[in-house]
Amino acid sequence: MDTAPSSAPPATAPADRRRRRVATAAALASAVEWYDYFVFGIAAALVLGDLYFPADSPSAGVLAAFATFAVGFLARPVGGIVAGQLGDKRGRKPMLVLALTLMGLATVGIGLLPTYETIGVAAPVLLVLLRVLQGVAVGAQWGGAMLMATEYAPEGRRGLYGSLVQLGVPIGVVTANTVFLVAGAVTSDATFASWGWRVPFLVGFLVLGLAWYIHARVEETPDFKAAERALAEREKGESGSPLGTILRHHLGTVLLAGGSFAVNTATFYIVITGVLDYATRELAMERSAVLTVSLCVSLTQLVLIPWAASLSDRVGRLRVYAFGALGLLVWAVPMFLLIDTASLLWLAVGTFVASCFLSIMYGPQAALFAELFTAEMRYTGASLGYQISAVIGGGLAPFVMVLLLEATGTSMSVAGYIMVLAVVALVSIRILAARATSAGGS
Repeated sequence: MDTAPSSAPPATAPADRRRRRVATAAALASAVEWYDYFVFGIAAALVLGDLYFPADSPSAGVLAAFATFAVGFLARPVGGIVAGQLGDKRGRKPMLVLALTLMGLATVGIGLLPTYETIGVAAPVLLVLLRVLQGVAVGAQWGGAMLMATEYAPEGRRGLYGSLVQLGVPIGVVTANTVFLVAGAVTSDATFASWGWRVPFLVGFLVLGLAWYIHARVEETPDFKAAERALAEREKGESGSPLGTILRHHLGTVLLAGGSFAVNTATFYIVITGVLDYATRELAMERSAVLTVSLCVSLTQLVLIPWAASLSDRVGRLRVYAFGALGLLVWAVPMFLLIDTASLLWLAVGTFVASCFLSIMYGPQAALFAELFTAEMRYTGASLGYQISAVIGGGLAPFVMVLLLEATGTSMSVAGYIMVLAVVALVSIRILAARATSAGGS
């Protein structure tokens, strides 16, 4: 029988089995959600421009597809705000279930959507709307999954438990790339462009069913039910909302959190989406080979992310976080020099080293953002900070990359873009560290 330590009540020290159950559920939810989100980015780099945004210039079609990709990021703060408000008052699980359902429906909808040739201008319009729904869903999901894991973590292991949710990103990338590789391998180029690309989206039916079973049928732990009741009781005696409190008293922290992480999201989407387009369209590299490299690089993150998170539990979040940002600053130029060789080996080396620094930042990020805010506003504050970084960095990064390449004719301009965001990150981290030191001193 599970028993809590006598020195702490069960609500603050859940049994290890309960912790593992909640952490596993949160990690699976994250993996499912990110898979659905990433298949759009890969499809945007490979086929969506031609199918939904026909244009005389190939780069114009890609720009339109990446602009639609970016729209999903613009919608993410909406999901974070709405789910944060309700999640801080009603609990984490209901918002997580809603986010998963919305994501699954939007993803399958994209897989079934007729092309421009079939229904004309309605096709790109509906594609944008479905991408907006994906953005709202992923904006709502991250805070709920992250808090389910970190708030149940044992003392001194919040970083490690939070990293289980962060692993959803590389798992989503690996799965999405694998499905696209299989679809491309079993179909000709013409068949892939006709219907093969739809298969990764229709897989959403299966992952939606799995997610719904885990999160709608698996009962919450007694500790979480107690936390929900406490939140409801506290709400009765309070006026205002978590969002209002954040905007009045903690907006600076939210903006610093967003500024600290934008370089990570930008570089990540440049590596997995922008480089895929650049390598296949500009450098004439084989699509399946580049996808395989992306898959292998993402696999290494499955080890590096929890390692970095565990290290942050011992030496401090901001110290590990800052090292990752500094690494991205230093590596931006060498990475693109290697990619420009059009060698598969050097492409792998360049993106692998960048992925190491991304993992070093991403591992402790969930716990770091959770610790920036108190429990009653944590869902709202952490989600908003994360989604701001996603808009500034991730959503615009592939689009900006194509624009910079078209305008300058050199990938060094993209490296410069990463370096500017890295400097912003380091300044933001320095300010957060100074605030933490001041708070500790007082």
